[in-house]
Amino acid sequence: MESGPARTAPPASGPAPVDAVHALRRAREARLSGRRAAAPRAEIDASWSRVLRSGVDPERAPDGPLMEAEEIEHQRRATALGAVMPLLREGLAAFADGTRQIMVVSDAQGRVLWRQGDRSVMRRAEGILLEEGATWTEPVRGTNAIGTALVARTPVRVHSAEHFVNALQSWTCAAAPVRDPRDGRLIGIVDISGPESTFHPATLALVDSVAKLAESEIRNRHLATIERLRSVAAPILCRIGGRALAVDTHGRLAAVAGMPPVDRLPLPKSLAPGRVWFPSLGMCRVEPLPGGWLVQVLDGASTNASDGPPRRVVLDLGRAGQPVVHVAGPVGTWTQRLSPRHAEMLYALALRKEGCTASELARDIFGDGTRTVTVRAEISRMRRHLAEVLAHRPYRFREGVDVEVVHPDEPADLLPHSTAPVVVRARASAGSS
Repeated sequence: MESGPARTAPPASGPAPVDAVHALRRAREARLSGRRAAAPRAEIDASWSRVLRSGVDPERAPDGPLMEAEEIEHQRRATALGAVMPLLREGLAAFADGTRQIMVVSDAQGRVLWRQGDRSVMRRAEGILLEEGATWTEPVRGTNAIGTALVARTPVRVHSAEHFVNALQSWTCAAAPVRDPRDGRLIGIVDISGPESTFHPATLALVDSVAKLAESEIRNRHLATIERLRSVAAPILCRIGGRALAVDTHGRLAAVAGMPPVDRLPLPKSLAPGRVWFPSLGMCRVEPLPGGWLVQVLDGASTNASDGPPRRVVLDLGRAGQPVVHVAGPVGTWTQRLSPRHAEMLYALALRKEGCTASELARDIFGDGTRTVTVRAEISRMRRHLAEVLAHRPYRFREGVDVEVVHPDEPADLLPHSTAPVVVRARASAGSS
């Protein structure tokens, strides 16, 4: 939590009185001129020092590029915060809307990915570039709750004249970090911002509480994922024999056979299916599983048992609303449920046996060949679980993989809610034959 209030900080009863604001501004002006003045709160004093060293111009209006909409969507999908946004909206968005403030959520690089709240404040926030796609780190925006919380790694309130940049001094904001409970890594910032008149002393405690609830939800989701991975891996481990383990995408253990359990297996940053050397295990064969990896130590009889890629893929689109893919490999068969978008993409790849470019796949899925960023992001997500059957440059199923598509009895039931051109053409073709 934040440190105790100094004499220049806003009092607990409400917004800072005029004389306190003036004292803050005098202290800030003294710092800008190189003179040492009575320090404000410790975290603000430290932030001013950092911002001065980084060369931020306090007179400059907020500006800078915004991320493109597709890049924002990609970053939303890449962060664990996306899964807990319903909780954050329930815990903070209604409060923000009712108090003429807005909820802002950034990633660990200070890039705003979501915001919600009072519409008039949302419009006003655009004047200071507090909008989706903008970066709010200290070197870019000066002292502010999002950027300062990123550095301090603690909940932070920045009110009125505590902001370093003049254009922000009519605002008040409170932010708290959200950490990944699996490894303690910072994954983003949750913030409440609004006009300085909306200051309330309890806002910081509320934001911190909701951030902790989000961490708890991420932990619960992780445990559920581990349990699902264990249910898939356990029968496979029983069949293959030898030393093997199943780990999630962060290397955390889900199941083990033939060796003592480990809490975590350090994974290479660019782990791919095939033979991989692990310092603690030696040469291993790695295969993807839904939500993780199967790691088989290549010693003795187990070496031959795990050789070879998956041999067969069945894309089952026969049940409306429940697309799945079945992958049969040397050690058994496993099933992965598919999102509607991933089902569309795999269907398009099944039709294009020779492969296709990102632009061609974008036309098949969106009818727009320029949406390559979204295509590449979705392919990257699919390859986390299907890397051994999917290839790229061009995008295609790997050679030697037998691909079968199970269609529904009625052509109209082929991914019935899809508007992807490749699916629409297939329905029309089947219906006219």
